[in-house]
Order: sequence, then C-alpha cells, then structure tokens
Amino acid sequence: MTRISPGGVRQIGLAAWVFSRLAGRAMRTEPPAIFTTLGRTRGLFWGWLHFAGRLMPGGKLPRRDTELVILRVAHERSCDYEWAHHQRLARRAGLTADEIDRVRAGSRGGWTQRDADLLASVDALVGEHDLTDELFAALRSHLDERQVIEFLLLVGHYDMLATTLTTLRVEPDARRS
Repeated sequence: MTRISPGGVRQIGLAAWVFSRLAGRAMRTEPPAIFTTLGRTRGLFWGWLHFAGRLMPGGKLPRRDTELVILRVAHERSCDYEWAHHQRLARRAGLTADEIDRVRAGSRGGWTQRDADLLASVDALVGEHDLTDELFAALRSHLDERQVIEFLLLVGHYDMLATTLTTLRVEPDARRS
C-alpha cells in the first residue's frame, strides 16, 4: 500500500501537474507517480528534476549505458517502480529484451567487457559503496574522468531514488489503454 499517495493539482501545483500529464502521455502511462508523489515537495521537486535530468537524459554517458546502469540499480535495490519505468526507456535506448532480462544476472553471461565492468561497478557501489582499485581501473578503461564522475553520481542518485520509492511504496505506473 502506498504510504504517501500521488498528489493532485492542489498538492503538487499546476506546473508539476501539467508536467506529470505530459510525461505520462510521452511514456504512454498514467501520469508518473514518481512526479505526482515527489511533486508534493514543490520547490525541492524542481531542483531534483533538474539534477536528475542532467544525469538522464542530459548526461554525457551513452543512453544505453545509462539505462543499463539504472536497471541494475533497480534490480539490486528491488525497486519495482524504477525497473518498470526504465525497462521501457532501455528498449528505446537500444537494449534488447534479452539484455534487459540478463541485467538481473549482473556481469555474468554474454556481456561485452564494457557492459560487464559497468554492471560489476554498480554491484560494488550499491553493495559496498566503493570500488576496489582494480574495478576503478576497469571502469576508467571505458570512461573518461567526467564520465566516471557522472557514472558515480548516476548510481548514487538511483540508489537514493530507489530508497525513496521503495520506502513510500510507490507503485509502477499503469499503461494507458
């Protein structure tokens, strides 16, 4: 059961209400509960949205990498909302249905070295909150300095978001018929 229900126009304000409806139309879902729930914070919502948008879709990492990372964080954190939401985005970013299914297995099985290193880095960051020197070197073999910092912020952000969404029991968005 949702602990804090998504807000309507009175709870989240007209701008967030309109934004959530447009986002739902673009995703072919009901207005995303992430926006109608976090929108209850008003100004904090807009600051968070700006930051989140700079990571995805506005980041320097390739979108495929970004979605791979987000899905792995969602899986590791058992965050059904983020998994459902980003599964659709991952397909648009070029991940195949098979790859999306294999995200659950992590860095084992059929990945390129780049993908395996990204997935292993997510696992270490979510589980240990740090990377070994060896894993950091592997990550650096694929990403420049700016991208490494962005990668770390991306994993940390979606870990934080998973905590919020899971604790509030935000349910995945219903598809529009």
